[in-house]
Amino acid sequence: MSVPALELLLGPDAAAILAAAAGAYDADLTALRVADAHVAPTGGVRVRYLADVRRADGGVRREVFVAATGDRIPAGAAVLAGEFAGASVEVGVWRWSQDPALPGMAVINDPARLAEVFEAAGLVPPPDPRVTVRAYRPGQRAVVEVASATVPAARRWFVKLVRPETVADLQLRHRLLGATLPVPPVAAADERGLIVLPEAPGTVLRQAIDADAALPSPRALSEVLDALPTRLLDLPARRGHLQRIEDSARVLELTGTRGPGELAQLRASVADQLRSAATDARGTVVPVHGDFYEAQVLVDDGRVSGIIDVDSAGPGERVDEWANLLGHLSVFGLGNPRAAAYGAEVLAHVRSQTDAEDLAVRTAAVVFGLATGPFRTQREDWVQRTRQRLELSRRWLTSMRTHSSAAPAALIFATDD
Repeated sequence: MSVPALELLLGPDAAAILAAAAGAYDADLTALRVADAHVAPTGGVRVRYLADVRRADGGVRREVFVAATGDRIPAGAAVLAGEFAGASVEVGVWRWSQDPALPGMAVINDPARLAEVFEAAGLVPPPDPRVTVRAYRPGQRAVVEVASATVPAARRWFVKLVRPETVADLQLRHRLLGATLPVPPVAAADERGLIVLPEAPGTVLRQAIDADAALPSPRALSEVLDALPTRLLDLPARRGHLQRIEDSARVLELTGTRGPGELAQLRASVADQLRSAATDARGTVVPVHGDFYEAQVLVDDGRVSGIIDVDSAGPGERVDEWANLLGHLSVFGLGNPRAAAYGAEVLAHVRSQTDAEDLAVRTAAVVFGLATGPFRTQREDWVQRTRQRLELSRRWLTSMRTHSSAAPAALIFATDD
């Protein structure tokens, strides 16, 4: 591996580190499995584990642990120091329920304190609440579902756990977007980093594609983007995917695509093509969602019924919204014929209203960034899947030279099944 911290945290020595963390609360580690591994462009590493631990009372339960190095260690984490491969190393370790960057975790894991958050906002908490983790990005954010364990018909809620300093900004984005789009309103907010949201109606677009359900037309997606409020232009801008090429290339290099091998050569070749194709030209700045793709759109009987995860909303370029959607759909379409067909339909619509070459370059940059995903999720076939995504990014760049409306779709949206 290219990063010593990866060798440490993905290797057999990780068990000793996590065993020490479990021992701090009188528990014994009995089994350990890597759930995902994240490498930052700086070389900092964060690994999430699923661990079986035996408590003092003899009971065994599954818990989530996190180990991090470098700038991935949040303030307040317990840090273990030692030597590995002849070098000094510090590893921050925590259980998910005690994430030092997310103090709202302590509220979520205490039914009485969670009920207080609901009641303070005039809400009725679900009876016998059951908390289910839906997403967790250690040190950054989490999403949990709060539902009743005994009353199936009781209303479900979703709670976003974020860094406390981001609560006000997230409330503002929900308020601004909720005025023009079906964005869930913030029902309650807590200074410890909790945002309570009602369940949004509909099915996630990605699931609708899988389920062969009715899908929104590309024009309906355009209407969503047209409805983004102009007040988002007052918020800070974020870097687009083209501006993050070097970060993506660095992560791919650090996670094992360096050296003389075929994958390293492919990574370097695509990165060079992206650098050459990128320009400094900027389009009109408009309000954008900031992370617009099929996991952020809810649909019901072919219409858009909800827009979620608006944390990145602000000023940007419309072409980046379409590039993000097309990049995700083309990766999804590698193994899903319906996603590929839908992506081709969206591409045909978008090419009629934007510069085709600019769109292709930006979409290639999105796919290049997504090439880090298979390693991050620790798939056994991550090398093969990374290669597929790098080849797909190169196909997007090749499509720049194809100006007919049909040829680019045929070049890109072909499944590997």
